[in-house]
Amino acid sequence: MTLSNKKAILALADGMVFEGYSFGAEGEAIGEVVFNTSMYGYQEVLTDPSYKGQMVAMTYTQIGNYGVGEEDIESNRLWLEGFIVRESCNYPSNWRAKETIDSYLKKNNVVGIQGIDTRALTKHLRDNGAMNGVISTLDLDAASLVKKAKTFPQMTGLDLVKEVTCKEP
Repeated sequence: MTLSNKKAILALADGMVFEGYSFGAEGEAIGEVVFNTSMYGYQEVLTDPSYKGQMVAMTYTQIGNYGVGEEDIESNRLWLEGFIVRESCNYPSNWRAKETIDSYLKKNNVVGIQGIDTRALTKHLRDNGAMNGVISTLDLDAASLVKKAKTFPQMTGLDLVKEVTCKEP
């Protein structure tokens, strides 16, 4: 694993905080934190419109090991708000790979965090339910991030279909 030196924090609305390292775009992302237990298919998760408004934590330990290829894109863009992994791979081994997961997230302006215990996060979410969270590489004050997560509107009742659907059949 090659971790960046740039710190990142994931703060949940209930006060749970995870410190890790940035990958993908730098900045701040906010949304509902959920988990995905797939052992493969991270590129499909990134481009799945059903994750609009959410930040996805992958439970599999290494993400990016087969890179990013055009054949595995589910839609015309990345829909999730942020990406959370234990370890991102900077050296994909698939001959179809056109780029790394890091460069793909940067190109699509998606903030990611790596180097955290995603299994502990998953257990916390499983026990307490999906909740708002913030990933930041800019604001590294945990209390400030928790406050942002608490005050961000809940997804309940949002009509996201109109935001993710195609304009024409």
